[in-house]
Amino acid sequence: MSTIEKTQDLTGTWGADPIHSSLGFAVKHMVVSSFRGTLPKFEATLTGEGESFRLSGVAQAASIETAEENLTGHLQSPDFFDVERTPEIRLESTSVERNGGDVTIGADLTIKGTTLPVVLRGEITDVASDPYGNERVGLTLATTINRADFGLSWNAPMPGGGFVLSNDVKLTAELEFVKAA
Repeated sequence: MSTIEKTQDLTGTWGADPIHSSLGFAVKHMVVSSFRGTLPKFEATLTGEGESFRLSGVAQAASIETAEENLTGHLQSPDFFDVERTPEIRLESTSVERNGGDVTIGADLTIKGTTLPVVLRGEITDVASDPYGNERVGLTLATTINRADFGLSWNAPMPGGGFVLSNDVKLTAELEFVKAA
């Protein structure tokens, strides 16, 4: 049985492996359950020095996917992401606090042309060497934003009270980075 070599050195540039990484969101729908979607077309980069790093990423808003084609189209419209005028969602870290595997990242998030500060919390793995000679590191992050703050304000009232969509949206990232050669 072989062992995985682990290290904490994040020096250099690391790119997200698109096959083993994902971006998602969840929003309370019809007051009763959470509806989920993904943004499969994105790039993310870690730039590290020792154990510290910076995170940046850009997602293509037009790539948004949901289980319902009409909803996907509505999310791409001016009511939501307005992908023709604002095709990208961007994130740039402004601070990183790390305590072992726990990480808190302050960042500027830009959606629909509005940039606001957010705080993402999650976990970072040790750096591991894979069987193919690459170094990899995992980063799992989550935050909750108010979608209306970013101009995603479409909604409709429910007959019994409340609204079709909550303003709170949970954003998640499961990222596997590979060190650039």
